[in-house]
Amino acid sequence: MQAKDLLLTRSSMPRVVSPGPSAEQLRLLEQAALRVPDHMSLTPYTCLVYQGAALQQLSEIYTAVSKLEDLTPAEQERAGQLPLRAPCVIVIATQYQVKEKVPSLEQYASAACATMAMQQMAFTLGLGAVWRTGVYAESNHMKAALGISSDNDIVGFLYVGTPAVPTPIKPSKDIQLFTQM
Repeated sequence: MQAKDLLLTRSSMPRVVSPGPSAEQLRLLEQAALRVPDHMSLTPYTCLVYQGAALQQLSEIYTAVSKLEDLTPAEQERAGQLPLRAPCVIVIATQYQVKEKVPSLEQYASAACATMAMQQMAFTLGLGAVWRTGVYAESNHMKAALGISSDNDIVGFLYVGTPAVPTPIKPSKDIQLFTQM
């Protein structure tokens, strides 16, 4: 896959199945995450990888958090199934560092870039991936359950696996983003 094609047809693959990424593929995702813009080489993020039996643990956390967040009964019933929709879920979280020249917003942006780099690497490897956020990414209960300090953020949950269907390519946006100055 050419880099230009990858970037110009970027889409998410919301339906993934087993097999998930191999150990070598996970290493390549990790290497991609470590190549993103990172002022002062802080690596202000971490990635928690859930596969196999660990996905059941994550499922139990989702269920508990859905109750603590007082989600609707239907959402609570569905919560435990969410992390089981993929053979691998990578939780990306910030690890902010106090640096005068690197504000937390810039560190968050680096973590977000790492998430996208992993998603794009997945596609180059023939895998599919979707980056999910929402109530679970915003939840202080989720952070506590995952061992993420309250002063850090969950950037997202990257669901990775084998595409269940061909990747749906979104139509290009017909807007002019650049303004010549």
